[in-house]
Amino acid sequence: MAERMIEVTLCWSLGPRHVQELRLKVPEGSTVESALDLGIAQWLEVSPAADPVSLSSLKFQQPGIWGRKVLWTQLVIADDRIELYRPLKVDPKVARRQRFKRQGKGRTGLFAKRKSGSAAGY
Repeated sequence: MAERMIEVTLCWSLGPRHVQELRLKVPEGSTVESALDLGIAQWLEVSPAADPVSLSSLKFQQPGIWGRKVLWTQLVIADDRIELYRPLKVDPKVARRQRFKRQGKGRTGLFAKRKSGSAAGY
């Protein structure tokens, strides 16, 4: 009896603003890890210019399905979107503080120019 195949989407990014998306068929009952292995093999067939070393680094990224972090042993179901998340290089809170400093407190948010006589924040 033939194995039933399901379709999933594999998404990853090796650098900023360079997202790769691959639609692939995997056997029912596959894990995120086995889907990634199959996806890498298929991507190397489709794109011979792809670097196998950088693709193998995908195994060190955090996997997720539809925006929620999962374990590598998580089973995939039909139409799942498997995403691989790169680690953050800068803490978002620190980046926001730096942007706020750079923009200056007098021009943004509650401190922006307002009509004379109006209440703060309006």
